[in-house]
Amino acid sequence: MLIHMNQTISIEPQLAQLCPSLKLGVIECQVKVSTDNEALWKEIDAFISEVAPQLTAEDIRNKKTISSSKDGYRKVGKDPNRYRLSAESLLRRIMNGKGLYKINNVVDLLNLVSIQSGFSIGGYNADKIVGNIRMGLGQADEAYQGIGRGDLNIENLPVFRDDIGAFGSATSDSLRTQIDLDCQNFLMVFFSYQGEASLEESMSFAEELLKKYADAKAVKTTVV
Repeated sequence: MLIHMNQTISIEPQLAQLCPSLKLGVIECQVKVSTDNEALWKEIDAFISEVAPQLTAEDIRNKKTISSSKDGYRKVGKDPNRYRLSAESLLRRIMNGKGLYKINNVVDLLNLVSIQSGFSIGGYNADKIVGNIRMGLGQADEAYQGIGRGDLNIENLPVFRDDIGAFGSATSDSLRTQIDLDCQNFLMVFFSYQGEASLEESMSFAEELLKKYADAKAVKTTVV
Protein backbone atom coordinates (compact mmCIF):
# COMPACT_ATOMS: atom_id res chain seq x y z
CA MET A 1 0.00 0.00 0.00
CA LEU A 2 1.43 3.37 -1.05
CA ILE A 3 1.55 6.18 1.48
CA HIS A 4 3.27 9.56 1.76
CA MET A 5 6.19 10.04 -0.68
CA ASN A 6 5.61 6.61 -2.28
CA GLN A 7 6.47 4.72 0.88
CA THR A 8 4.84 1.37 1.56
CA ILE A 9 3.44 -0.11 4.77
CA SER A 10 3.41 -3.85 5.48
CA ILE A 11 3.17 -6.46 8.24
CA GLU A 12 6.23 -8.70 8.56
CA PRO A 13 5.63 -12.48 8.07
CA GLN A 14 6.56 -13.48 11.65
CA LEU A 15 3.96 -11.13 13.15
CA ALA A 16 1.37 -12.01 10.51
CA GLN A 17 1.79 -15.71 11.32
CA LEU A 18 1.41 -15.15 15.08
CA CYS A 19 -1.54 -12.76 14.65
CA PRO A 20 -3.34 -13.74 11.43
CA SER A 21 -6.30 -11.47 12.22
CA LEU A 22 -4.11 -8.36 12.49
CA LYS A 23 -5.21 -5.59 10.14
CA LEU A 24 -4.06 -1.98 9.87
CA GLY A 25 -6.58 0.71 8.99
CA VAL A 26 -4.56 3.49 7.37
CA ILE A 27 -5.53 7.11 6.79
CA GLU A 28 -3.13 9.65 5.32
CA CYS A 29 -3.92 13.30 4.69
CA GLN A 30 -2.72 16.87 4.86
CA VAL A 31 -3.79 18.64 8.06
CA LYS A 32 -3.63 21.97 9.85
CA VAL A 33 -2.58 21.45 13.47
CA SER A 34 -3.75 23.91 16.12
CA THR A 35 -3.40 24.00 19.89
CA ASP A 36 -7.12 23.92 20.60
CA ASN A 37 -10.51 23.58 18.96
CA GLU A 38 -13.51 24.58 21.06
CA ALA A 39 -16.08 22.83 18.88
CA LEU A 40 -14.10 19.59 18.97
CA TRP A 41 -13.88 19.70 22.74
CA LYS A 42 -17.63 20.24 23.01
CA GLU A 43 -18.04 17.00 21.06
CA ILE A 44 -15.45 15.21 23.21
CA ASP A 45 -17.00 16.42 26.47
CA ALA A 46 -20.50 15.43 25.30
CA PHE A 47 -19.35 11.90 24.50
CA ILE A 48 -17.51 11.52 27.80
CA SER A 49 -20.52 12.82 29.75
CA GLU A 50 -22.67 10.22 28.02
CA VAL A 51 -20.48 7.16 28.56
CA ALA A 52 -18.46 7.87 31.72
CA PRO A 53 -21.19 7.47 34.38
CA GLN A 54 -21.90 3.82 33.53
CA LEU A 55 -18.42 2.80 32.31
CA THR A 56 -16.82 -0.04 34.31
CA ALA A 57 -13.51 -1.90 34.15
CA GLU A 58 -15.41 -4.98 33.01
CA ASP A 59 -17.02 -3.02 30.17
CA ILE A 60 -13.57 -1.93 28.99
CA ARG A 61 -12.09 -5.44 29.23
CA ASN A 62 -15.03 -6.95 27.34
CA LYS A 63 -15.01 -4.45 24.49
CA LYS A 64 -14.17 -6.63 21.48
CA THR A 65 -11.69 -4.21 19.94
CA ILE A 66 -9.75 -4.19 23.23
CA SER A 67 -10.06 -7.85 24.24
CA SER A 68 -8.91 -9.03 20.80
CA SER A 69 -5.92 -6.68 20.94
CA LYS A 70 -4.95 -7.94 24.40
CA ASP A 71 -5.15 -11.50 23.05
CA GLY A 72 -2.85 -10.40 20.23
CA TYR A 73 -0.29 -9.11 22.73
CA ARG A 74 -0.43 -12.41 24.61
CA LYS A 75 0.21 -14.33 21.38
CA VAL A 76 3.50 -12.49 20.89
CA GLY A 77 4.52 -12.84 24.55
CA LYS A 78 3.77 -9.33 25.78
CA ASP A 79 1.74 -8.72 28.96
CA PRO A 80 -1.16 -6.41 27.95
CA ASN A 81 -1.68 -5.36 31.56
CA ARG A 82 1.90 -4.13 31.89
CA TYR A 83 2.10 -2.72 28.36
CA ARG A 84 -1.41 -1.37 28.31
CA LEU A 85 -3.04 -0.60 24.99
CA SER A 86 -3.56 3.12 24.43
CA ALA A 87 -7.33 2.77 23.92
CA GLU A 88 -7.68 0.93 27.22
CA SER A 89 -5.58 3.57 28.99
CA LEU A 90 -7.78 6.37 27.62
CA LEU A 91 -11.01 4.60 28.61
CA ARG A 92 -9.68 3.94 32.10
CA ARG A 93 -8.90 7.65 32.45
CA ILE A 94 -12.50 8.43 31.56
CA MET A 95 -13.81 5.79 33.96
CA ASN A 96 -11.73 7.36 36.74
CA GLY A 97 -13.01 10.86 36.00
CA LYS A 98 -9.71 12.17 34.62
CA GLY A 99 -10.95 12.92 31.11
CA LEU A 100 -8.68 13.13 28.08
CA TYR A 101 -5.40 14.97 27.71
CA LYS A 102 -5.65 18.19 25.70
CA ILE A 103 -2.76 18.11 23.21
CA ASN A 104 -3.77 19.56 19.84
CA ASN A 105 -6.72 19.23 17.48
CA VAL A 106 -5.30 16.26 15.54
CA VAL A 107 -4.24 14.21 18.57
CA ASP A 108 -7.44 15.11 20.42
CA LEU A 109 -9.74 13.94 17.62
CA LEU A 110 -7.68 10.75 17.30
CA ASN A 111 -8.29 10.10 20.98
CA LEU A 112 -12.02 10.70 20.53
CA VAL A 113 -12.14 8.07 17.77
CA SER A 114 -10.17 5.70 20.00
CA ILE A 115 -12.49 5.94 23.01
CA GLN A 116 -15.55 5.74 20.77
CA SER A 117 -14.34 2.63 18.93
CA GLY A 118 -11.97 0.94 21.37
CA PHE A 119 -9.28 0.75 18.69
CA SER A 120 -5.78 1.76 19.70
CA ILE A 121 -4.66 4.27 17.06
CA GLY A 122 -1.24 5.57 16.12
CA GLY A 123 -0.76 9.13 14.91
CA TYR A 124 2.44 10.09 13.09
CA ASN A 125 4.07 13.03 11.36
CA ALA A 126 4.62 11.42 7.97
CA ASP A 127 7.44 13.83 7.14
CA LYS A 128 9.48 12.35 9.99
CA ILE A 129 9.22 8.81 8.61
CA VAL A 130 12.15 7.70 6.44
CA GLY A 131 11.73 4.87 3.95
CA ASN A 132 9.16 2.08 3.92
CA ILE A 133 7.19 1.13 7.04
CA ARG A 134 7.26 -2.41 8.40
CA MET A 135 5.29 -3.70 11.37
CA GLY A 136 7.11 -6.43 13.26
CA LEU A 137 8.23 -7.52 16.71
CA GLY A 138 10.58 -5.35 18.76
CA GLN A 139 14.02 -6.68 19.57
CA ALA A 140 15.86 -6.82 22.89
CA ASP A 141 17.51 -3.49 23.75
CA GLU A 142 16.00 -1.80 20.68
CA ALA A 143 15.80 1.95 21.32
CA TYR A 144 12.33 3.49 21.70
CA GLN A 145 11.38 6.79 23.33
CA GLY A 146 7.66 6.68 24.13
CA ILE A 147 5.67 9.89 24.47
CA GLY A 148 5.30 10.56 28.18
CA ARG A 149 6.92 7.21 29.01
CA GLY A 150 10.64 7.65 28.32
CA ASP A 151 12.56 4.51 27.36
CA LEU A 152 10.10 1.71 26.57
CA ASN A 153 11.03 -1.97 26.48
CA ILE A 154 9.68 -2.99 23.08
CA GLU A 155 11.07 -6.54 23.02
CA ASN A 156 8.32 -8.70 21.44
CA LEU A 157 6.02 -5.65 21.21
CA PRO A 158 4.41 -5.17 17.78
CA VAL A 159 6.03 -1.97 16.47
CA PHE A 160 6.43 0.05 13.31
CA ARG A 161 9.92 0.58 11.91
CA ASP A 162 11.32 2.73 9.15
CA ASP A 163 14.91 3.11 7.93
CA ILE A 164 15.84 4.92 11.16
CA GLY A 165 14.27 2.49 13.63
CA ALA A 166 11.14 1.80 15.68
CA PHE A 167 8.63 4.63 15.92
CA GLY A 168 5.10 3.44 16.69
CA SER A 169 3.07 0.90 18.67
CA ALA A 170 -0.43 0.36 20.05
CA THR A 171 0.93 1.06 23.54
CA SER A 172 2.72 4.36 22.96
CA ASP A 173 3.68 6.55 20.02
CA SER A 174 7.29 7.75 19.85
CA LEU A 175 8.79 11.19 20.32
CA ARG A 176 10.46 11.10 16.91
CA THR A 177 7.24 11.05 14.88
CA GLN A 178 4.88 12.79 17.31
CA ILE A 179 2.27 15.25 16.05
CA ASP A 180 3.28 18.84 16.77
CA LEU A 181 2.24 22.22 15.40
CA ASP A 182 4.64 21.85 12.45
CA CYS A 183 3.02 18.64 11.19
CA GLN A 184 1.50 18.98 7.72
CA ASN A 185 1.29 15.39 6.50
CA PHE A 186 -0.50 13.08 8.91
CA LEU A 187 -0.51 9.29 9.07
CA MET A 188 -3.18 7.64 11.24
CA VAL A 189 -3.17 3.87 11.79
CA PHE A 190 -5.85 1.75 13.49
CA PHE A 191 -4.49 -1.44 15.09
CA SER A 192 -7.12 -4.17 14.69
CA TYR A 193 -6.59 -7.71 15.97
CA GLN A 194 -10.12 -8.72 14.96
CA GLY A 195 -9.75 -8.49 11.20
CA GLU A 196 -11.67 -5.78 9.38
CA ALA A 197 -14.68 -5.85 11.74
CA SER A 198 -15.79 -2.29 12.62
CA LEU A 199 -12.75 -0.78 10.86
CA GLU A 200 -14.60 0.89 7.98
CA GLU A 201 -17.10 2.58 10.30
CA SER A 202 -14.41 3.86 12.66
CA MET A 203 -12.18 5.06 9.82
CA SER A 204 -15.11 6.93 8.29
CA PHE A 205 -15.73 8.66 11.63
CA ALA A 206 -12.05 9.61 11.80
CA GLU A 207 -12.10 11.01 8.27
CA GLU A 208 -15.19 13.06 9.11
CA LEU A 209 -13.49 14.54 12.20
CA LEU A 210 -10.25 15.24 10.31
CA LYS A 211 -12.11 17.21 7.66
CA LYS A 212 -14.27 19.00 10.21
CA TYR A 213 -11.65 19.95 12.80
CA ALA A 214 -8.25 19.75 11.02
CA ASP A 215 -9.17 20.93 7.50
CA ALA A 216 -7.94 17.61 6.11
CA LYS A 217 -7.13 17.51 2.40
CA ALA A 218 -5.99 14.79 -0.01
CA VAL A 219 -7.39 12.07 2.26
CA LYS A 220 -6.50 8.49 1.34
CA THR A 221 -7.64 5.39 3.22
CA THR A 222 -6.86 1.70 2.95
CA VAL A 223 -6.67 -1.49 5.02
CA VAL A 224 -3.46 -3.54 5.11
